[in-house]
Amino acid sequence: MVNKETSQMSEWMNDFGNNYVDRNCSSLSELNSLYQNNYNVTRTMLNEEFLSGLDKNIRILEVGSNVGAQLLCLQDMGFKNLFGIEINKYAIEKSKENTKDINIIFGSAFDVPYKTGFFDLVYTSGVLIHISPSDIKAALKEIYRCSSQYIWGFEYYANSYEEVNYRGNDGLLWKTDFAALYKSVFEDLELVKEKKVKYCNDENIDNMYLLEKKA
Repeated sequence: MVNKETSQMSEWMNDFGNNYVDRNCSSLSELNSLYQNNYNVTRTMLNEEFLSGLDKNIRILEVGSNVGAQLLCLQDMGFKNLFGIEINKYAIEKSKENTKDINIIFGSAFDVPYKTGFFDLVYTSGVLIHISPSDIKAALKEIYRCSSQYIWGFEYYANSYEEVNYRGNDGLLWKTDFAALYKSVFEDLELVKEKKVKYCNDENIDNMYLLEKKA
Protein backbone atom coordinates (compact mmCIF):
# COMPACT_ATOMS: atom_id res chain seq x y z
CA MET A 1 0.00 0.00 0.00
CA VAL A 2 1.04 3.61 -0.54
CA ASN A 3 0.18 6.12 2.18
CA LYS A 4 -0.17 9.32 0.19
CA GLU A 5 -2.41 12.32 -0.31
CA THR A 6 -2.67 13.73 -3.82
CA SER A 7 -3.94 17.16 -4.84
CA GLN A 8 -7.12 15.49 -6.08
CA MET A 9 -7.66 13.79 -2.72
CA SER A 10 -7.23 17.12 -0.94
CA GLU A 11 -10.14 18.54 -2.94
CA TRP A 12 -12.43 15.56 -2.32
CA MET A 13 -11.67 15.50 1.40
CA ASN A 14 -12.71 19.13 1.93
CA ASP A 15 -15.59 21.47 1.01
CA PHE A 16 -15.42 20.57 -2.68
CA GLY A 17 -16.06 16.94 -1.76
CA ASN A 18 -18.67 17.86 0.86
CA ASN A 19 -20.66 19.67 -1.82
CA TYR A 20 -20.49 16.57 -4.00
CA VAL A 21 -21.83 14.50 -1.11
CA ASP A 22 -24.84 16.81 -0.83
CA ARG A 23 -25.51 16.41 -4.57
CA ASN A 24 -25.16 12.64 -4.53
CA CYS A 25 -27.96 10.06 -4.56
CA SER A 26 -28.61 8.74 -1.07
CA SER A 27 -31.21 6.06 -1.80
CA LEU A 28 -31.48 3.15 -4.20
CA SER A 29 -34.57 4.63 -5.83
CA GLU A 30 -32.73 7.90 -6.51
CA LEU A 31 -29.75 5.99 -7.89
CA ASN A 32 -31.87 3.92 -10.24
CA SER A 33 -33.80 6.98 -11.41
CA LEU A 34 -30.53 8.77 -12.18
CA TYR A 35 -29.26 5.83 -14.22
CA GLN A 36 -32.58 5.49 -16.02
CA ASN A 37 -32.44 9.15 -17.01
CA ASN A 38 -28.77 9.04 -18.00
CA TYR A 39 -28.56 5.65 -19.74
CA ASN A 40 -32.11 4.33 -20.12
CA VAL A 41 -31.14 1.43 -17.84
CA THR A 42 -31.11 1.23 -14.04
CA ARG A 43 -28.05 0.51 -11.94
CA THR A 44 -29.81 -2.56 -10.58
CA MET A 45 -30.25 -3.90 -14.11
CA LEU A 46 -26.55 -3.39 -14.91
CA ASN A 47 -25.51 -5.03 -11.65
CA GLU A 48 -27.74 -8.04 -12.28
CA GLU A 49 -26.23 -8.43 -15.74
CA PHE A 50 -22.71 -8.60 -14.30
CA LEU A 51 -23.08 -10.13 -10.84
CA SER A 52 -26.21 -12.28 -10.80
CA GLY A 53 -24.20 -15.51 -11.00
CA LEU A 54 -21.99 -14.75 -8.01
CA ASP A 55 -22.42 -16.23 -4.52
CA LYS A 56 -24.31 -13.75 -2.34
CA ASN A 57 -21.96 -14.50 0.58
CA ILE A 58 -18.77 -13.25 -1.07
CA ARG A 59 -16.93 -10.32 0.53
CA ILE A 60 -17.27 -7.14 -1.54
CA LEU A 61 -15.43 -3.84 -1.10
CA GLU A 62 -16.32 -0.56 -2.75
CA VAL A 63 -13.39 1.86 -3.00
CA GLY A 64 -14.83 5.37 -2.84
CA SER A 65 -18.26 4.47 -1.45
CA ASN A 66 -19.46 8.04 -0.79
CA VAL A 67 -22.85 7.83 0.99
CA GLY A 68 -23.30 4.12 0.27
CA ALA A 69 -25.96 4.13 -2.45
CA GLN A 70 -24.06 1.68 -4.67
CA LEU A 71 -23.65 -0.68 -1.72
CA LEU A 72 -27.37 -0.40 -0.97
CA CYS A 73 -28.00 -1.62 -4.49
CA LEU A 74 -25.86 -4.71 -3.88
CA GLN A 75 -27.54 -5.29 -0.53
CA ASP A 76 -30.94 -5.14 -2.23
CA MET A 77 -29.70 -7.81 -4.66
CA GLY A 78 -28.99 -10.09 -1.68
CA PHE A 79 -25.25 -9.62 -1.16
CA LYS A 80 -24.51 -9.85 2.56
CA ASN A 81 -20.84 -9.07 3.24
CA LEU A 82 -20.47 -5.48 2.07
CA PHE A 83 -17.71 -3.03 2.91
CA GLY A 84 -16.77 0.45 1.75
CA ILE A 85 -13.87 2.84 2.15
CA GLU A 86 -14.15 6.60 1.63
CA ILE A 87 -11.80 9.58 2.05
CA ASN A 88 -14.48 12.19 2.74
CA LYS A 89 -15.45 12.06 6.42
CA TYR A 90 -18.73 13.90 5.84
CA ALA A 91 -19.69 11.17 3.35
CA ILE A 92 -18.85 8.50 5.92
CA GLU A 93 -21.12 10.19 8.45
CA LYS A 94 -23.95 10.36 5.92
CA SER A 95 -23.41 6.73 4.90
CA LYS A 96 -23.85 5.59 8.49
CA GLU A 97 -27.26 7.32 8.49
CA ASN A 98 -28.05 5.89 5.08
CA THR A 99 -27.09 2.22 5.46
CA LYS A 100 -27.45 -0.71 7.84
CA ASP A 101 -25.17 -3.74 8.18
CA ILE A 102 -22.63 -2.25 5.75
CA ASN A 103 -19.16 -1.47 7.08
CA ILE A 104 -17.94 1.87 5.68
CA ILE A 105 -14.69 3.29 7.06
CA PHE A 106 -11.99 5.81 6.19
CA GLY A 107 -9.50 4.72 3.53
CA SER A 108 -8.27 5.54 0.04
CA ALA A 109 -7.45 3.72 -3.17
CA PHE A 110 -3.78 4.17 -2.26
CA ASP A 111 -4.15 2.77 1.26
CA VAL A 112 -6.88 0.15 1.65
CA PRO A 113 -6.94 -0.81 5.36
CA TYR A 114 -7.46 -4.54 4.78
CA LYS A 115 -5.11 -7.46 4.33
CA THR A 116 -4.09 -8.86 0.96
CA GLY A 117 -6.82 -10.92 -0.69
CA PHE A 118 -9.36 -10.19 2.04
CA PHE A 119 -12.14 -9.56 -0.49
CA ASP A 120 -13.55 -11.73 -3.24
CA LEU A 121 -14.48 -8.66 -5.28
CA VAL A 122 -13.28 -5.05 -5.17
CA TYR A 123 -14.92 -2.35 -7.24
CA THR A 124 -15.09 1.33 -8.09
CA SER A 125 -17.85 3.40 -9.61
CA GLY A 126 -16.80 6.81 -10.92
CA VAL A 127 -13.65 6.90 -8.77
CA LEU A 128 -10.71 5.99 -11.01
CA ILE A 129 -11.67 8.92 -13.24
CA HIS A 130 -10.67 11.30 -10.44
CA ILE A 131 -7.16 9.85 -10.00
CA SER A 132 -4.36 11.49 -11.96
CA PRO A 133 -2.77 9.37 -14.71
CA SER A 134 0.54 9.82 -12.87
CA ASP A 135 -0.95 8.10 -9.79
CA ILE A 136 -3.40 5.64 -11.30
CA LYS A 137 -1.17 2.57 -11.35
CA ALA A 138 -0.53 2.84 -7.60
CA ALA A 139 -4.30 2.83 -7.04
CA LEU A 140 -4.85 -0.13 -9.37
CA LYS A 141 -2.13 -2.10 -7.58
CA GLU A 142 -3.77 -1.53 -4.20
CA ILE A 143 -7.20 -2.55 -5.51
CA TYR A 144 -5.64 -5.63 -7.09
CA ARG A 145 -3.84 -6.48 -3.83
CA CYS A 146 -7.05 -6.61 -1.81
CA SER A 147 -9.04 -8.79 -4.21
CA SER A 148 -8.62 -12.55 -4.27
CA GLN A 149 -10.66 -13.00 -7.46
CA TYR A 150 -12.69 -10.20 -9.07
CA ILE A 151 -12.22 -6.52 -9.94
CA TRP A 152 -15.34 -4.70 -11.11
CA GLY A 153 -15.78 -1.15 -12.30
CA PHE A 154 -18.01 1.42 -13.94
CA GLU A 155 -16.06 4.45 -15.18
CA TYR A 156 -16.03 7.08 -17.93
CA TYR A 157 -14.64 5.58 -21.14
CA ALA A 158 -12.26 6.76 -23.86
CA ASN A 159 -9.89 4.87 -26.15
CA SER A 160 -6.92 6.68 -24.59
CA TYR A 161 -6.41 9.06 -21.68
CA GLU A 162 -8.33 12.33 -22.02
CA GLU A 163 -8.62 15.08 -19.42
CA VAL A 164 -12.10 16.54 -18.93
CA ASN A 165 -12.84 19.86 -17.26
CA TYR A 166 -14.91 19.13 -14.16
CA ARG A 167 -17.29 21.84 -12.99
CA GLY A 168 -14.85 24.53 -14.13
CA ASN A 169 -11.77 22.79 -12.70
CA ASP A 170 -8.80 21.22 -14.42
CA GLY A 171 -6.79 18.37 -12.93
CA LEU A 172 -9.77 16.56 -11.39
CA LEU A 173 -11.20 14.27 -14.08
CA TRP A 174 -9.85 11.93 -16.75
CA LYS A 175 -11.34 9.15 -18.84
CA THR A 176 -9.75 6.15 -20.52
CA ASP A 177 -10.20 2.41 -21.06
CA PHE A 178 -9.73 1.35 -17.44
CA ALA A 179 -10.38 -2.34 -18.14
CA ALA A 180 -7.54 -2.36 -20.66
CA LEU A 181 -5.36 -0.40 -18.26
CA TYR A 182 -5.85 -3.02 -15.54
CA LYS A 183 -4.93 -5.77 -18.00
CA SER A 184 -1.81 -3.91 -19.12
CA VAL A 185 -0.60 -3.73 -15.50
CA PHE A 186 -1.60 -7.25 -14.38
CA GLU A 187 -0.99 -10.09 -16.82
CA ASP A 188 -3.09 -12.56 -14.84
CA LEU A 189 -6.32 -10.57 -15.22
CA GLU A 190 -8.79 -11.69 -17.83
CA LEU A 191 -11.90 -9.86 -18.96
CA VAL A 192 -15.05 -11.73 -17.97
CA LYS A 193 -17.49 -9.17 -19.34
CA GLU A 194 -17.72 -5.53 -20.33
CA LYS A 195 -20.48 -3.28 -21.57
CA LYS A 196 -20.19 0.20 -23.00
CA VAL A 197 -23.19 2.29 -21.96
CA LYS A 198 -23.97 5.43 -23.95
CA TYR A 199 -25.59 8.47 -22.39
CA CYS A 200 -29.09 9.27 -23.59
CA ASN A 201 -28.47 12.98 -24.18
CA ASP A 202 -24.91 13.16 -25.51
CA GLU A 203 -22.19 11.04 -27.12
CA ASN A 204 -20.28 10.23 -23.92
CA ILE A 205 -19.81 6.58 -22.99
CA ASP A 206 -19.26 4.80 -19.69
CA ASN A 207 -17.87 1.29 -19.43
CA MET A 208 -18.79 -1.44 -16.98
CA TYR A 209 -16.26 -4.28 -16.76
CA LEU A 210 -15.65 -7.40 -14.70
CA LEU A 211 -12.11 -8.77 -14.48
CA GLU A 212 -11.02 -12.04 -12.88
CA LYS A 213 -7.65 -13.28 -11.70
CA LYS A 214 -6.70 -16.40 -13.63
CA ALA A 215 -6.50 -19.58 -11.55
